[in-house]
Amino acid sequence: MKIDWDKVNGLLPVIVQDDSTSQVLMLGYMNAEALKVTIQTQNITFFSRTKKRLWTKGETSGNTLALQSMSLDCDGDTLLCKALPNGPTCHTGDITCFHDDTSNPITFLQKLAQLIHTRAILRPKDSYTTSLLESGTARIAQKVGEEGVELAIACMKDDKTEILNECADLFFHALVSLENADLKLEDVCKILKVRHNA
Repeated sequence: MKIDWDKVNGLLPVIVQDDSTSQVLMLGYMNAEALKVTIQTQNITFFSRTKKRLWTKGETSGNTLALQSMSLDCDGDTLLCKALPNGPTCHTGDITCFHDDTSNPITFLQKLAQLIHTRAILRPKDSYTTSLLESGTARIAQKVGEEGVELAIACMKDDKTEILNECADLFFHALVSLENADLKLEDVCKILKVRHNA
């Protein structure tokens, strides 16, 4: 299928989706040159209708979108780009430019991971996350181990409320351990995706 540039008046609508979570991140427009630059650099580049020039996502903020795949719709007039975001996509600091749906479990975990990252940078004094990060790797690892054991005990007791609470504790401390190791939730999702497809 070829792009119908005449149909879109030279500006192709582009939907960007998180390759790890399938969350829709933003909508932009590409002209032929922006598409060429995107393919060459593997960083999503748009044509800015307001600035009247090419604009690579993250050129100012650093929150780039690393292209993973592209697919054209059946009419040849809309492009879907799957990408791995480096930080929040929206200029407001949100993961997505659309209303953040925290009822989606993956979206909420991303939001929580972003909050942990922000606290790692700002280090507010009254934050448990700050105190945990400042206590060092050994303490964080200890907390992950404790929460894992407590979850296992809750499972053996078949206490559903306790299982949920201990699982929440484990998820939180696992996210802190990722932040401490300078890794992201998306990195874990990539591994799970490879295993799922194996």
